[in-house]
Amino acid sequence: MSSAAPTKSATNSAIVTDYKARTQGSGALFERARKVLPSGITHDARYLDPYSIHVAKAKGPRKWDVDGNEYVDYFGGHGAMLLGHSHPAVIDAVKRQMDLGTHYGSSHELEVRWAELVCELIPSAEKVRFTASGTEASHMAIRLARAYTGKDKIVRFIGHFHGWHDNVAAGATSNYDGSSVPGVVQSVTDLSILMPTDDVGATVKLLESRDDIAAVMFEPSGASWGQVPLPPGFVQAIRDVTAKRGVVMLMDEVITGFRWSSGGAQKALGITPDLCILAKIVAGGLPGGAVAGKREILDQIDHAASAAKKRDKIAHPGTYNANPLSAAAAVTALSLVRDEDLAEKANKTAAELRAALRQVLIEESVPWGVYGDSSAFLIYPNPTGEDVNPATFDPLKLGFAKLKGAKSGALTGKIRMGLMSHGVDIMGAPGGFVSATHGGAEIEKTVHALRQTVRALKAEREVKAA
Repeated sequence: MSSAAPTKSATNSAIVTDYKARTQGSGALFERARKVLPSGITHDARYLDPYSIHVAKAKGPRKWDVDGNEYVDYFGGHGAMLLGHSHPAVIDAVKRQMDLGTHYGSSHELEVRWAELVCELIPSAEKVRFTASGTEASHMAIRLARAYTGKDKIVRFIGHFHGWHDNVAAGATSNYDGSSVPGVVQSVTDLSILMPTDDVGATVKLLESRDDIAAVMFEPSGASWGQVPLPPGFVQAIRDVTAKRGVVMLMDEVITGFRWSSGGAQKALGITPDLCILAKIVAGGLPGGAVAGKREILDQIDHAASAAKKRDKIAHPGTYNANPLSAAAAVTALSLVRDEDLAEKANKTAAELRAALRQVLIEESVPWGVYGDSSAFLIYPNPTGEDVNPATFDPLKLGFAKLKGAKSGALTGKIRMGLMSHGVDIMGAPGGFVSATHGGAEIEKTVHALRQTVRALKAEREVKAA
């Protein structure tokens, strides 16, 4: 590894200086990476100015970077690691499969068992089709909905993320006005109707007044796994109107699937969609995704069903669909999710964590908010200086523009670096995911890290006490 200085840029921030001093190996790797990778990264969520850490290993709720620093990990493989890192049973299953073959180009028993488990756990899953990622599942689900209904338009919600393909690019992380993102033609973007979530009545009225809508697609957690929560009654209202109007209700459970409960958000809410998409936990932390739902919708891919109805079948290839390694991990992980109440365990720990972090803000008189659902937590760092009391913080009172629409990149970056310097790694929301392996020791360490970080931010006048 090169010993070159990580960056040339100067800073007067003690937080940034301390971070760079602790992570010189990551800085050196970044210097190599940015010569061959755009921004030196392979996923936008890993971007951090001046650079992100490079991790060497992970186990349970912890991970270690190339400099030997240990972190309580709340990135959780972007939400995939409900079982924690390197779960022994999953590792053993993948190792066994490695000896048998990594890719047959043929059907195999594991893919059948995987599908059976998905159909057993997910209420809407009468049939399932595997993909290589959540984005692929999102793309396939929209195509299925259009073919099934014979209609073109997709209703989506501002800030809800469904992958990076052209149909869902605008309005997810930018271009909230419905304009196209670079590289996506406006005619494709115009096939989506972007709606706000603060008034479900507007969406109900839209669906009742139009006959060209194939599906309504949304995150049941609210935008970005709950960064902008949905108002009470929202999902039920969407279920009622879509059922009435013959519109496909398409629930994006890429993150909530098996996390909000063993049967996802749909089981937790008691509301069954027509279609759902899954990824992350569905493949046991390895690459993989799925579309699951009503038999008659999935039959758009079925050879015999399509022939019987004399219609064109939707083609669906995909080299790595249900590949044996992902299937081995998935069967083991989903069996554990079913049998050991892992979602419930993670949910309980996350609730304790949110309460403990909220108490830090109260004690330190920091006008931020801590919130979240299930095994997720989010920190609202109040970039626009709202009147916030951490003891009574209600994200629904702020709305989209302040929760997700407001940019706080520099402050969020300092929060993340401050926490990392005290052994805690979170995502850029800022927030993160709790696994079934997190416990009291991780909560204690996270509380200490947040307390030290907000004190450092006060010293740098980034935070003013309430």
